[in-house]
Amino acid sequence: MSDQKYTIKDYRSDLKPIWCPGCGDFGVLNSLYQALSQLQIPPHNLALISGIGCSSRLPGYVQTYGFNSVHGRVLPIATGAKMANTSVTVIGVGGDGDGFSIGSGHNPHAARKNIDMTYIVMNNSIYGLTKGQASPTTPFGDITKTTVYGNAESPINPIRMMLSYNASFVARVFSGHPKETAGIFAKAIAHKGFAFVEALSPCPTWRGREQFTYIKENSSYLESDYEPNDLVKAWELADEVEHGHKLGIFYNVPRMTYTEAVESIQEKSKVSGVPEPMDLLNMFAP
Repeated sequence: MSDQKYTIKDYRSDLKPIWCPGCGDFGVLNSLYQALSQLQIPPHNLALISGIGCSSRLPGYVQTYGFNSVHGRVLPIATGAKMANTSVTVIGVGGDGDGFSIGSGHNPHAARKNIDMTYIVMNNSIYGLTKGQASPTTPFGDITKTTVYGNAESPINPIRMMLSYNASFVARVFSGHPKETAGIFAKAIAHKGFAFVEALSPCPTWRGREQFTYIKENSSYLESDYEPNDLVKAWELADEVEHGHKLGIFYNVPRMTYTEAVESIQEKSKVSGVPEPMDLLNMFAP
């Protein structure tokens, strides 16, 4: 076993982030550096997978294995990476447009299978890279490039969505709170199973400084004695966005991961043997 101690510097790549000044993604990236350092995950044993968008540039800024995929395909590629080498720590990252629009169909399957990975969605409630269109999380009535008279659509609630999909770990953080965010990232990455973290990440370019101020002044952490094992209570707390955002770990209930389930089936097949083709056909015979 190596005695090497990894510092934040060991996780930084030579590429400098090119996000807009004031972007919340800077805070998410720095908190991720801190979390990886806390967990002492070897950079060569880590894979970062992203989709398309401002936030999906993040893998290039971390000195590890990374893959910048296509729009909305974070989870299938991250699942493939995990199943190809189950010893690797896999983290998927993306934005609200990437994860809750074209990529939304992959969320329930990664969650219900309980793929052993972490999925961080940087939510700024706007399509930033494509110049300010309304996204699936843009509040009702908001004016954007594509909703000049106000957004006519009800926004998705990411926390409720992932709770309903049976994700075994669900949390929300704010990029303006680096220490708290790093702590929750570390717990999510250490979690055995599918861990989802919504990171409120303000976009000063298309949402204005007001978005950062609003989140800062209208968010509060879950009570210190809150136990994240009650699905009904987590669901209720997730619905309080109209009165400000709740931050913290809403739900954390360990259960068998997909890797463990597959390994269990493999062991059973070694004992009983692989069924012959005709035996499989007979199983479905009338």
